[in-house]
Amino acid sequence: MRATPFLMFQGDANGALALYRSAFPDFEELLLQEHPEGPQAGQVAMARIRVGGLEIMLYDSAPVHAFTFTPSTSIFIECDDEAQLRALAEALGDGGGVMMPIGNYGFSRLFTWLADRFGVSWQLNLK
Repeated sequence: MRATPFLMFQGDANGALALYRSAFPDFEELLLQEHPEGPQAGQVAMARIRVGGLEIMLYDSAPVHAFTFTPSTSIFIECDDEAQLRALAEALGDGGGVMMPIGNYGFSRLFTWLADRFGVSWQLNLK
């Protein structure tokens, strides 16, 4: 058995992939299948990526839904150093929103919680 986080986008999964590809130095694209034709041509039918050792699945939903991502579910990244945390925060936070700015919160000497411009929530923590 294996569990894998699954992110459902509504037409902008390729944009999210481009952001994650540029933000994460260890980004690996394991699978990318796009719809070849029809109304979803060029959108992601299924993708698998790996960041920080975590495999994540992404796809674009054909039906439009009345819901999207919520900060109550997030991807927690343990950063190796302050420079890495700050670089990820800048890249992922560009066009998104910050829920907790970079700072010392007692439980962590350096932490931030943000949502990227696609609404995916990220918690960045300095080990």
